[in-house]
Amino acid sequence: MTAPDGPRGRSRLTETPDRRGAFPRLAQEQLDVLAEHGERRRVEAGEVLFREGERCEEFIVLLSCVVEIVHDLGDVEQRTVAVHGPGRFLGELGLLEGEAAFNTAIVSEPGEVLAVPWEEQRDLVAGDQILGDLVLRAYLGRRSLLIGVGAGFRILGSYYSPATRRLREFAARNRLPHRWIDLERDRQAEELLQRFSIRPEETPVVIWKGREVLRNPSPTDLARLAGLPAPTPDVADSDLVVVGAGPAGLASAVYGASDGLDTVIVDAIATGGQAGASSRIENYLGFPSGISGGELIERAVIQARKFGARMIVPLQAAGLERRDDHYAVRFTDGSVAEARTVVLAPGVSYRKLDAPGIARFEGTNVFYAATLHEAQQCGEDPVAVVGGGNAGGQAALFLAEYTPQVHLIVRGDDLGANMSRYLADQVDRHRGIQVLLHHEVHEALGDDVLRSVAVRDGTTGRVHEVPARALFVFIGARPHTDWLAGALVTDRSGFVLTGADAQAAADPDTWADRARSPMMLETTLPGVFAAGDVRSGSVKRVASAAGEGAMAIRLVHEHLAEEGSLVRIPTTGGRAPTGDIGDHTREPAGRHPAVGGPPQR
Repeated sequence: MTAPDGPRGRSRLTETPDRRGAFPRLAQEQLDVLAEHGERRRVEAGEVLFREGERCEEFIVLLSCVVEIVHDLGDVEQRTVAVHGPGRFLGELGLLEGEAAFNTAIVSEPGEVLAVPWEEQRDLVAGDQILGDLVLRAYLGRRSLLIGVGAGFRILGSYYSPATRRLREFAARNRLPHRWIDLERDRQAEELLQRFSIRPEETPVVIWKGREVLRNPSPTDLARLAGLPAPTPDVADSDLVVVGAGPAGLASAVYGASDGLDTVIVDAIATGGQAGASSRIENYLGFPSGISGGELIERAVIQARKFGARMIVPLQAAGLERRDDHYAVRFTDGSVAEARTVVLAPGVSYRKLDAPGIARFEGTNVFYAATLHEAQQCGEDPVAVVGGGNAGGQAALFLAEYTPQVHLIVRGDDLGANMSRYLADQVDRHRGIQVLLHHEVHEALGDDVLRSVAVRDGTTGRVHEVPARALFVFIGARPHTDWLAGALVTDRSGFVLTGADAQAAADPDTWADRARSPMMLETTLPGVFAAGDVRSGSVKRVASAAGEGAMAIRLVHEHLAEEGSLVRIPTTGGRAPTGDIGDHTREPAGRHPAVGGPPQR
């Protein structure tokens, strides 16, 4: 990293070495491919190629110039974080996903660049396997580096504020580079309050580009600032609405859009679901050395957008209703998405731990996800993880990379009972992880922050304390199905019934005009399917969720083929001549269910 004195007044800059494949140099054959889609042009010293906070419209390859990457341009904290020379390319993940830039690129030494429109670059990334993998891996690495150095916008707010926690969680879940400044503890906080005339009661605030201030913004406001796709007032006449952008939902979006279906996918918080928060997935087919949840999800998001799926985050579903031959999904902002079919993949959230003191520290020291955001908060302090499943094991291993002591609290007597064997072996061998079998949390202890966790030994009844400045909880899941109450049938725990289970619980009148029962992933509503963790009886694995999401699209095609063969009674003046809305559709006698749609990939 170069000195933080900016791009001017220096005759020669040292190029930043490649780190983790984030700054590769393109081969001549790759430059030749890109040259077919872009144009060469001259750039001069001091020229700004793209600016922090603004959308970058071009993929820029350096041919004979040197470019400096700067954060907080013009601010007192301005710093240079990278220098690139000929053969390298600029940009990061936001270029592919339509987000604003999180840094500024300034020409230090004049020369030539090759500029490719970003739409064409996105097609090249999707279509050229070698070039695409090189660019995507570099962009993912750069996004991680940006997050690590605290680039992007600043969130100024109290450690104890629920509104601050919501903003930080949204930024972390969406992998948006940012830096949090604690109102109570950070020395810089007071200076920023005075510089921008911010009253403490106006916090949390988001500061970007050294001059823009959002006072007490919502996650939606923050999403718009970062350039995430804005929710449209209404979406009508689409073929498919997918609710939830975890592995199941993203797989449905990829296969639906690639099959030519007009596809909309929405999520209340961020793409990725529980998988997106996983530090490492080591048993996913095709990745023998493992892959982070964030990287897997980013690849899926790019894939879905490549095929034309419209992705809207954040947008929280509030209700589902049937309207004649299609469905309407209502959202909390008042908007509605109408589609002929729906795939439900809203996923689950981890259950809260019911023990004295837990509620007091939730959001500050008690967490239900273990990402880089939470790990960096812990620093060198010991932490505790509760949960004997895969999520608990993955969290323990991940956190052990950042803190010297992790206490894994497991109620059962066998680490391998609910955890994959390979994972249990890694946890058992790790010197930084202490596994406490037969234990459960008795109480969270501390004053303003968590200091320790009292645990009870189930075999002896003895209660003792383990030091912990943070507690991570993974003790089972609760499905995100409250908004579906009254629309379709779930099991006692709220998981959506499908297939044979749905047949037993379905209202016969709903299926009266069809000569079939609910298909494998179909719910008690024809044309509404469930996939992934939210489905009753699902396997709760990333691979199975993605498989169900893909399978749901095959069933969507079968449903649409059936709908196309049903007789429609024409209406007069927009009104049915007789009967209710539900009387518009009739099935001809003797017709069997149609099967159609393109073959599954």
